[in-house]
Amino acid sequence: MKLLTKDTDYAVRALLCLAKKKKSGDEWLSSSEISKEERIPLQYLRRILQILKNEGYIESKEGVSGGLRLVKSPEKVKVADLIRLFHGEIEIFNCMFRKKACHNRNKCFLRKRVLKIEKIVEDEFGNITLKVLLDDMGVRV
Repeated sequence: MKLLTKDTDYAVRALLCLAKKKKSGDEWLSSSEISKEERIPLQYLRRILQILKNEGYIESKEGVSGGLRLVKSPEKVKVADLIRLFHGEIEIFNCMFRKKACHNRNKCFLRKRVLKIEKIVEDEFGNITLKVLLDDMGVRV
């Protein structure tokens, strides 16, 4: 069980990098600059940035003064949404056994408790936005 995969971690770090750049007024940043600053392998980062672009988190501009920039405001970018984008639903417990639903699924008391925990975890990740992380870093946007 992994809630934060490498893809999600790299996406958050790249978006934070772009959010900090946006604050400075010079919004455009190349994928190479993000890769270097965040120590993320460039080819891996490009794949993640393409997904973020397709989902409307960032935009790109060609040319010498081009690059990438954050489109969504940091207050609207939730870690829970990024987890879902790169990992799928937030699950702690999977009621599957060899690709079939567990026969005890409807009567399982543990499952009921775990579903409550999953909801709490999902809510907590939903409260973490890029802005919250920037505030934690001491960066004001």
